[in-house]
Amino acid sequence: MKQSKYPFFPENFLWGGAQASSQADGAYQEDNKGLNSSDVQPYLKGLSNDEIQKLETQGMRLEQVQTNAADKKGYYPKRFGIDFYHTYPEDLKLLAGMGFKTLRTSLDWSRIFPNGDDEEPNVSALKHYDKMLDCMLDLGIEPIITMNHYETPINITLKYGGWPNRKVIPMFEKFGKTLLDWFGNKVKYWIVVNQINMVQIEPFLSVGVCSDQYKNEEEALYQAVHNQMVAAAWIKQYATTLNNSDLHIGTMVADGTVYPASCKPDDVILAMRQNRLQYFFTDVQFRGYYPEYAKNYFAKRGDHLDIENDDLKLLKSNPMDFLAISYYYSKMVDASKNKYQPADTTKNPYLKENPWGWAVDPQGLYNTLSQYWDRYQKPIIIAENGIGMYDEIENNKIHDTYRSDYLSQHIEQVGRAIHDGAQVIAYCAWGPIDIVSCSSQQMSKRYGFIYVDKDDEGNGSGKRLLKDSYYWYKQVIASNGKQL
Repeated sequence: MKQSKYPFFPENFLWGGAQASSQADGAYQEDNKGLNSSDVQPYLKGLSNDEIQKLETQGMRLEQVQTNAADKKGYYPKRFGIDFYHTYPEDLKLLAGMGFKTLRTSLDWSRIFPNGDDEEPNVSALKHYDKMLDCMLDLGIEPIITMNHYETPINITLKYGGWPNRKVIPMFEKFGKTLLDWFGNKVKYWIVVNQINMVQIEPFLSVGVCSDQYKNEEEALYQAVHNQMVAAAWIKQYATTLNNSDLHIGTMVADGTVYPASCKPDDVILAMRQNRLQYFFTDVQFRGYYPEYAKNYFAKRGDHLDIENDDLKLLKSNPMDFLAISYYYSKMVDASKNKYQPADTTKNPYLKENPWGWAVDPQGLYNTLSQYWDRYQKPIIIAENGIGMYDEIENNKIHDTYRSDYLSQHIEQVGRAIHDGAQVIAYCAWGPIDIVSCSSQQMSKRYGFIYVDKDDEGNGSGKRLLKDSYYWYKQVIASNGKQL
């Protein structure tokens, strides 16, 4: 442990972690759950990490989704997760033992409305989540709930073509209303859509669109995002009718800001324009209108979005209350190599990477928090931050100093941003208990303070083992970020 250079966390700061039900819960055949977008992703044995990452960005073809949804023999890791659906009482006690003040998780849309277009919610699922939330609250853990964390019911993809179809908007609004009606007295912080800008990298998971469902895929993806933002604004509007001042409705992005490769004007301008394509999502949801640079981008591409006047009024009248950010790494752009389009980036030669090619850049988190705070002055939740690594067990112990070193450096930069005025209210380390990786479907890509005895093919006892980082993070929380 070391003394932080920036020990400026407020007394009521929410220390904790984050996960997704789609990666943790399992129990995919229980309580009438339907399949969602995460449930049809198979484990691809024998591929390198680079090959897995490339497949992630390519999305999934419709025929493949249909085949996987019907497949009863293949191994689909997220259908099983770590069995958090059954083990949550014990797992939450382990998190409380670290001193957790908060846990961010999701309530699976495909469990509550198995097909997405169901007339009535699945009450057994609602009762389950009611018990889970009660357990969290009894342990002093503040829930931060994501309404949709890559859990779009697969029926919405197959029957409606995913989120580009405006018919999906009222389906999700009904889901959001159901959550607020059932749990609004227990949950203060609601993130409507996980990483709304990741549609640029994970289109299938983000908006349930197959790569061959639309002729102009990028137009369809931005239409899907528009529809998500409209649904979020409606949910915010509904929340204001409940006369509950404790309800806070927010949006979330994965940090996509980039550095220029050099001080050459072409590099600097490309970085600025690329970053605006990331700020687009939050500009609309906080400022309430489509900025001119976005309109120009769509016009140059020939994209025509179905945006109704009522949509614009709804967005203008219902800005989000807070911003949630996931941060793992940074990237840069080089005008001689990259184009003005989302996610076209270059690796930074000055940064080291983890085994999956994610560059470690603690100061990038300070940069991101500062830029977003300066732009909007909205409360910020760090909804995800962590490093995926391979862990080895030695004499029933896991000495993961690489994890505590990574988190220590990043938490220090959070304190630095707070010292400069950013109103950061929570820090959620990603995957405090090992879960199935979102991007690779691997268990071996581990983030947690708590090890789960399970391998990439689903073998193992499922037993939990506390890593060295468990005790390190417990001290961080106890010192309120002063000791790192």
